[in-house]
Amino acid sequence: MSLMTGAEYIESLRKLNTRVYMFGEKIENWVDHPVIRPSINCVAMTYELAQNPEYADLMTAKSSITGKTVNRFTHLHQSTDDLIKKVKMQRLLGQKTASCFQRCVGMDAFNAVYSTTYEIDEKYGTEYNGRFLKFLEMVQEEDLVVDGAMTDPKGDRAKAPHEQADPDLYVHIVERREDGIIVCGAKAHQTGSINSHWHIIMPTIAMREADADYAVSFACPSDAEGLFMIYGRQSCDTRKLEEGADVDLGNKQFGGQEALVVFDHVFIPNEYIFMAGEYDFAGMMVERFAGYHRQSYGGCKVGVGDVVIGAAAVAAEYNGAEKASAVKDKLIEMTHLNETLYCCGIACSSQGQQTKAGNYQIDLLLANVCKQNVTRFPYEIVRLAEDIAGGLMVTMPSEKDFNSATVAGRNGETIGEICNKYFAGRPEVSTEDRMRILRFLENICLGASAVGYRTESLHGAGSPQAQRIMIGRQGNIQGKKELAKRIAGIEK
Repeated sequence: MSLMTGAEYIESLRKLNTRVYMFGEKIENWVDHPVIRPSINCVAMTYELAQNPEYADLMTAKSSITGKTVNRFTHLHQSTDDLIKKVKMQRLLGQKTASCFQRCVGMDAFNAVYSTTYEIDEKYGTEYNGRFLKFLEMVQEEDLVVDGAMTDPKGDRAKAPHEQADPDLYVHIVERREDGIIVCGAKAHQTGSINSHWHIIMPTIAMREADADYAVSFACPSDAEGLFMIYGRQSCDTRKLEEGADVDLGNKQFGGQEALVVFDHVFIPNEYIFMAGEYDFAGMMVERFAGYHRQSYGGCKVGVGDVVIGAAAVAAEYNGAEKASAVKDKLIEMTHLNETLYCCGIACSSQGQQTKAGNYQIDLLLANVCKQNVTRFPYEIVRLAEDIAGGLMVTMPSEKDFNSATVAGRNGETIGEICNKYFAGRPEVSTEDRMRILRFLENICLGASAVGYRTESLHGAGSPQAQRIMIGRQGNIQGKKELAKRIAGIEK
């Protein structure tokens, strides 16, 4: 088996003994939980599209390990064409789900860990790369979802990992055994972690010798003994728990997911260890993963942006304002910003280079420029969408009010009749449809899907300052100074 269906993926999750906590309680059937299930549906879409011949070129690839057809999310990039197809695939999935489909972090981790372990082995004579390839072959063959986990809680940011009052604020090795290691700590903000079969852990910052125990990378199953997850709260999440909820949910079918992943003395066998103390390579792994993941945002956020633009245009039409020049201009600006993000994703992909290990890496400078723009443009796109939609997007009564049979008017009108009367738009558009598109925009711009668009655009793959630091390192200001001096006739 190399390609699962969406239904097979969902059933495969039921076989796991994953420990999930939410709202202070353990969730026994988390696969069918109304808060969690939309995020599972998002991941299932990555399987469904891979089964569709129309999208096979984007969604699948030929494995460099086995030669078999595999889901692109488990693929090691073999060319700039692969890098470009990755971005196009992510845009497609963003268009299909209007949310975060959660497999990007694993794909980006595969490529970063693969090339980094090759260079660790080259320097130290270790066997990490071979172990990783064997693990990835299993992932490809079984078409597994793997959570790429990098971000530690970090505690006091002014202190290095080994200086923290609580050593568990960074994932670290607490015991070394002949057959493996024991690790403690946690990874925060983990996208799709609960919906993953496995996790691949990476260090979160560059490290020095004193932090060697924190320079650790490994893989482990989601239901490993000692591993558990606490689901991250989202705005409007409890709407999903309301009986009969539909219109008020906005994006009812799909959603994003984040969680805190805790490692409470988890044993990692040698075969799944890819770094264990080689602190001088921690920075390389971080930089490469961050570069791949910042490239990703030039695809996934653009796909969601396409849906935001479409929803804003529908809202304008339902309001009877679609012909207004101001509305047309706002939609043009939203499109311009969105396509600029896409240009960045394609540019850093087309300028990629082969690593020593043989897989392809994006242009790191352009990838960081891509993500820097993503920290800004979606906010403007959302602002313009809210401008077009109008204040009703955040002030309308609940779905229950629109359906209420409670009499309130002097002539016997019900609450539902009154709501449907006063919130109607164009005569040919039902009030319900108008409410649906406005709730949908609320969900993406302000609600649960903000974790897959607006807020995640700022903090996902590193905060804005993280990209600015990398741009400063890679911008070659000295080289630019020499260009200016040469043309100006300055010899020194």
